[in-house]
Amino acid sequence: MSQPPQFYEMQGMEKRPLQQGDIEITDLTNIPSHGGEHSTQSQPTGTQRHLKSRHVQMIAIGGTIGTGLFIGSGKALAHGGPVGALLGYTFMGIIVYFTMLSLGEMVTYLPTSGGFTSYATRFVDPAVGFATGWNYWYCFGITLPAEITAASIVIQYWDPNDDHLAIYITVMLGTALLINLFGAGAYGEAEFWCAIIKVVAIVGLIILGVVLDLGGGPNHDRLGFRYWKNPGAFNDTYLGIENTSTARFLGFWSVFIQAAFSYLGTEIVAVTAGEARAPRRNVPKAIKRVFFRLAVFYFCGILVIGLTVPYNSDRLLSAITQSTGAAASPFVVAITNAGIKGLDHVINAVILTSAFSAGNSDLYTASRTLYALALEGKAPRIFARVTRKGLPIYCVLLTFCLGPLAYLNVSSGASTGFNWLSNLSTVAGLFTWSVICWSYIRFQKGLKVQGISRDTLPFKTPFQPYAAYIALVSLSIIIFFNGFSVFIGGFAAQDFVAAYIGVPIFFGFWVFWKVWRRTKMVGLEEMDLLTGVKEIDELEEMDRAEEAAKGPQGFVGRMWSAMM
Repeated sequence: MSQPPQFYEMQGMEKRPLQQGDIEITDLTNIPSHGGEHSTQSQPTGTQRHLKSRHVQMIAIGGTIGTGLFIGSGKALAHGGPVGALLGYTFMGIIVYFTMLSLGEMVTYLPTSGGFTSYATRFVDPAVGFATGWNYWYCFGITLPAEITAASIVIQYWDPNDDHLAIYITVMLGTALLINLFGAGAYGEAEFWCAIIKVVAIVGLIILGVVLDLGGGPNHDRLGFRYWKNPGAFNDTYLGIENTSTARFLGFWSVFIQAAFSYLGTEIVAVTAGEARAPRRNVPKAIKRVFFRLAVFYFCGILVIGLTVPYNSDRLLSAITQSTGAAASPFVVAITNAGIKGLDHVINAVILTSAFSAGNSDLYTASRTLYALALEGKAPRIFARVTRKGLPIYCVLLTFCLGPLAYLNVSSGASTGFNWLSNLSTVAGLFTWSVICWSYIRFQKGLKVQGISRDTLPFKTPFQPYAAYIALVSLSIIIFFNGFSVFIGGFAAQDFVAAYIGVPIFFGFWVFWKVWRRTKMVGLEEMDLLTGVKEIDELEEMDRAEEAAKGPQGFVGRMWSAMM
């Protein structure tokens, strides 16, 4: 008879005096290693470092490519026009890049499980950490059924029978759960291959778009910048607004929210820091490349669809309304306009892969965030328990319980459910990015007050602290005005709630913990900037020793290391 699974409970950050037989755990980084000679197999102290460099790099890439780019970009084009959409995604991309710079410097210095949740606790206020952690957990917990809903919409492109939706939802939810139950290694491997599919697809679509724009399609119609002139570079009639300048600006502004949902998940790489091998080498490498990924995938992608599809295209507007898989993708509209047949099914398969991959990542990210909260004493202690292989199984199971919300798709309509869920997750994501920037500002001030030079940090990012301030102010403005369209052309109560319900949820968490635990802002002099650093330094030394023991790499190995 097999032995029942053994669980281990972590002590959180709220320490008690050590008693006889206790093992002191000073950090959330969970030093148990990655299967080498330094592994500790008998008594694991938490999650284990199973994510390889290639996993971390492709998770970072996969976090930036999803249904928001393949499908959501069509709505952005229709709202803002080609230049409005391009500017909206570009400006939001800069804000995301500044946010990732702020996060990268902290997570490289102290790569902990849960990442920015613990930074808010240590550098700002435990109440902010509580609000951020639970906000981020429900953000990705809600996005799980949202992405499964999106995947069901995609499958309807092949099978429009609504009676089959529940079957597809069940299969995808079960597969995501199975992958996550196998642990971080299985999750990393799944995301690695899904990310490769998405990268190949988007690069191929960008190249194809350039070819079509230059007249290389079956109809040999050279488009150039035709659609920037007619119907125009901006949407002059957005929401039926008569004033052209106002319509153009608001159409451009509406793209911000759409772009935010598209970029949501870029920060997931920080959540993996607690389970990544050599985090100080691999995590900053992934963050440094964020700018180039955003530039290549989003800037080039949005530019291409703006050149090949007019924003007032009947086919595009019909596709957005129907929201059925590849038909809703502006890339498919461009291909169809050019007279190419058959590629729509390939693109639909890629979109399905993207939606499932996003849902799989949501389950992983939310479960690790809940685990970090439990370590800090901000969630029931049962969620700090891990299996022998370092899996926080109770966190995975509780988060998975939100997955069946995807069945709302069966009864209330796919588009309505997806819009509600995506709006909730967008606002939550914007709050998370805001707290990351705030935490970094406090972190940098703490370093200065305590006499620690940024030059001694393992990863010193450029444009700081100005980048953090710019991102924080910009994100605050976007949160405040994200539901502006509700007040134009008649007030809709349900749209107002969907746009702003995330605001009272976040501050409700904050006030609850502030009042109950009577927390105070962390003083710059008392800020904990050292706990866990020594352990990470030792881990890095072990990793460097293992790399040196492997000997010099060949040409192929060096090329692979450069890419991954």
